[in-house]
Amino acid sequence: MAARTRVAVTGNSRRWSPSWWCTRLALWLVGAEAVRLSVRHEVPECSVDALIIGGGDDISPEHYGGDLEAPVRTDPDRDALEMRWIQHALDTGLPMLGICRGAQLINVVLGGQLHQDLRELRKRTYNRPGLLPTKQVRLEYHSRMAEVCKRERLRVNSLHHQAVRSAGRGLQVVGRDLDQIVQGFEAESKEIMGVQWHPEYLFYLPSQLRLFRWLVKAAQK
Repeated sequence: MAARTRVAVTGNSRRWSPSWWCTRLALWLVGAEAVRLSVRHEVPECSVDALIIGGGDDISPEHYGGDLEAPVRTDPDRDALEMRWIQHALDTGLPMLGICRGAQLINVVLGGQLHQDLRELRKRTYNRPGLLPTKQVRLEYHSRMAEVCKRERLRVNSLHHQAVRSAGRGLQVVGRDLDQIVQGFEAESKEIMGVQWHPEYLFYLPSQLRLFRWLVKAAQK
């Protein structure tokens, strides 16, 4: 029996982490093994085939020129760990999927900027956080993400108050919500995607599970 593709999944280090367990299940459903990675869960870089940078607390504003006085909940140790792993993935070609905070951090490492708090920018989309697919996202018809999801219009969940403002080096914005706020990007020449929503909580939707399947297939190439 062939060994399962091993995917490192970053997140918080708390014992009970719903996003970790849901991501683990989604990866198992597409034939991969999730390996937990956090400040308390060490993983050798050479032992995994792909990387997921998961959601969580806000990114420390000093990394993207944000307001240092803003009331945000940050995790500097996690920032440092994930930025090191993102750079490793960029240097080695490790396929990578960024989820919510993870997508934002990939963008920051590549020199992009963030909206530190986008709630006042909302005109057509509710600011109510939730796990159910209630928000509309439109993908560029020619994008790899639309090809992977097999859809150009998605219903997704929303748990964020920050988002990509300008794309980093080599990234293309391919998804926006009704307020034209960035919801998805992909790399021009690398196996990298970032989504602002949480597909791990929507693994029961084929379009969302396909994002994890794409990552595993990219690792197997």
